[in-house]
Amino acid sequence: MLDTNRRPEGSPARVNASHFCSVSSQPIPTRVVLLAGPSGSGKSVLAARTGLPVLRLDDFYKEHDDPTLPRVPGSTDIDWDSAGSWDADAAVAAIAELCRCGRTDVPVYDIATSSRTDHEAFHIEPPLFVAEGIFAADIVERCQDLGLLADALCLRGRPSTTFRRRLVRDLREGRKSVPFLLRRGWRLMRAERRIVARQTALGAYPCGKEEALGRFAAAAAGRCRRASVGAPVPE
Repeated sequence: MLDTNRRPEGSPARVNASHFCSVSSQPIPTRVVLLAGPSGSGKSVLAARTGLPVLRLDDFYKEHDDPTLPRVPGSTDIDWDSAGSWDADAAVAAIAELCRCGRTDVPVYDIATSSRTDHEAFHIEPPLFVAEGIFAADIVERCQDLGLLADALCLRGRPSTTFRRRLVRDLREGRKSVPFLLRRGWRLMRAERRIVARQTALGAYPCGKEEALGRFAAAAAGRCRRASVGAPVPE
């Protein structure tokens, strides 16, 4: 669970009051923390540690027979790591409805079959929830413009660690065939720093797990972040 009295981790140059706007003088509206990061970076585990309701953005993937699905260049593989494989409009609509009403209807997506198998009601209690997924950074600006954003984070770590964690998870869950998982894993490991840089440019703050928990605590205490799209990646 979050300690809302804890101050965010990090140097004053990276985390300071200029990134937040106080909303303590009025009832705190329901807002979302968008949690991005490369596949296998530990987003789901971190989101669970916060004790907040978690909206799984992976459930908004397109289905396998959608003609708009992108392909990996030079391959017949569907590029599930391209934002074109994901329904951003539906995800933003669900987040907006949760912030407005505290409930929405969400798809249940099976990654192994690349299909939506069901739908279910999703309920939250104000004032804060998490929406996590590899495309969370792609909707930072839209959520900010709608007044829904509390913070946007990009979880980062060592590419080799991310590779191992992702492969173990995907094999355990039988997400795709072994050859596909190996091809994808190798490609993502080589691209990981570019992925983090892209998500940072879209407005997500790059950080490790402990610093992320500090920023979750700040958001839970009612300090919402002003997005800085195009910020450089801290060294």
